[in-house]
Amino acid sequence: MTTRMIILNGGSSSGKSGIVRCLQAVLPDPWLAFGVDSLVDAMPAKMHGSAGGIEFTADGGVRVGADFTALDAAWVEGVVGMARAGARVVIDDVFLGGPASQRRWRKAVGGVDVLWVGVRCDAAVAAAREIARGDRTRGMAESQAQVVHEGVLYDLEVDTTHTESLTCARTIASRVID
Repeated sequence: MTTRMIILNGGSSSGKSGIVRCLQAVLPDPWLAFGVDSLVDAMPAKMHGSAGGIEFTADGGVRVGADFTALDAAWVEGVVGMARAGARVVIDDVFLGGPASQRRWRKAVGGVDVLWVGVRCDAAVAAAREIARGDRTRGMAESQAQVVHEGVLYDLEVDTTHTESLTCARTIASRVID
């Protein structure tokens, strides 16, 4: 089978976005990149900080409501639809629900060949990146570093604590089946 999707899961500031950019550079075919951040950014402003939408708590927690969940489900189906239509797609996601988050993707992808990749990073390193970025609620990286991986099954795991994004991308690219 030909790999149509690469789904990266890791906590905030773990290095997923950098890996995605490097994957697009090293993979021979063009790959579209989508992430949960782009989904959140595409939502109406009124959903940010609302009970039905998405809320970021002062301690770095994330709460999502019914409206967010409905749009997320439609987004997942739409992204998978692009892969079914022939596009190659790489996803940057944060499985806050652990295995339940992975199940929503598994259900949607059906027969699409997916490479499941865990992106790990030491919590202290991710927290330092979070501070340097300046665009995340403090505490998010540390609170997500381990929990997003609990109960999730991967084909491959990379660790960005001491490994550059390009090296991780090359490792992932070597597992993509043409």
